[in-house]
Amino acid sequence: MKPAVWIFVGLLLLLHQDYWQWDSKQLIFDTFPYALIYHMGISLAAALGWLMATRFWWPQNLDHSTGSPPESGKP
Repeated sequence: MKPAVWIFVGLLLLLHQDYWQWDSKQLIFDTFPYALIYHMGISLAAALGWLMATRFWWPQNLDHSTGSPPESGKP
């Protein structure tokens, strides 16, 4: 994989360790705790990042098979 993917994974791992906000009593929209919104953002960033990784950074040589096509299962 490209180094950008590994940097992204490392950044997400660092951001996930959000020890600085666990004592926060702040509510977003007077309903949701700040930590919940923060983790929702981390989850969305991870999903978007993996979408980008598979779409743009996936190695091209892994997508092409060199073997014979699979059997159809018909007699």
